[in-house]
Amino acid sequence: MNSTVALLVTVVALANILAMVTLLWWMRRRRGETLTETTGHVWDSDLRELNNPLPRWWLWLFLITVLFGLAYLALYPGLGNYRGTLGWSSASQYQEQVRIGEAQLAHTFAPFEHQSVESLARNPDAVRIGRNLFLNNCAVCHGSDARGAPGFPNLTDRDWLWGGAPATILETISNGRTAVMPAWRDALGGDVGVEDTLAYVLSLSGRSVPAGDAASGHSKFALICAVCHGADGRGNQQLGAPNLTDSIWLYGGSVEAVRASIASGRQGQMPAFLDRLGDTRVHLLAAYVVSLGGAEPTAAQSAAPAAAATGAHP
Repeated sequence: MNSTVALLVTVVALANILAMVTLLWWMRRRRGETLTETTGHVWDSDLRELNNPLPRWWLWLFLITVLFGLAYLALYPGLGNYRGTLGWSSASQYQEQVRIGEAQLAHTFAPFEHQSVESLARNPDAVRIGRNLFLNNCAVCHGSDARGAPGFPNLTDRDWLWGGAPATILETISNGRTAVMPAWRDALGGDVGVEDTLAYVLSLSGRSVPAGDAASGHSKFALICAVCHGADGRGNQQLGAPNLTDSIWLYGGSVEAVRASIASGRQGQMPAFLDRLGDTRVHLLAAYVVSLGGAEPTAAQSAAPAAAATGAHP
């Protein structure tokens, strides 16, 4: 605070203490002294309130509170910009509490350091901690059950925009993702071109709409959309382009929602968590996501069933 405000706070605080001491001095009475003076209040014709002095122990109690206030103001901030002899501040106390909390968390996470996502996903304790991290950091978008919402992917199925291998999931959580679907209304020739493309896109998953020319939409798709979604519409995980041939739609699969995606585009961002949470916690988060069952199998996991089918040793 500026010097004027600091001086005002100091003067008001000390003036209040001085007023309290003055009042106590004025209210004191010698031991044994009694008064017949009344306050002027009368009840039931003859019941009068006497103006007797306060008990000495009560006055001493008030005096102790004044002395406590003076000691507090000497030790802690309270008089303007004066920091107190202890140098305490709410900011320093907060930092100390953060330091203690971080030390406790470091002790909790120490057993899981330098472990792979796959091994952590097989550890019940690691998965339990990963779930707590998920609820605190990810559930606001993906839901407490990790099944997502419009615009936020379901993490329990096997449909992945950027890939569902454990290493890819770890990279997504660590560094985040940014996806952009451009608005194509003008490039497609207006609303007619949007309807034609809509008809073709929906036909990829076996659906049809009464309006639009799917054949014309096919040519427009090949010219504009295939560069990201692929010629067959099955998407491209390198770009985060979704598969258009299944029934899973990030922003909703209704005709209106798909039309809006084509015409006006979409934008999505997954924030990066590595700097915020640190390497061990990010690994635990990835392990929990893998444990949900939607992750793609690793090369070793894929090879094991094949080896068992042929009788070969892994």
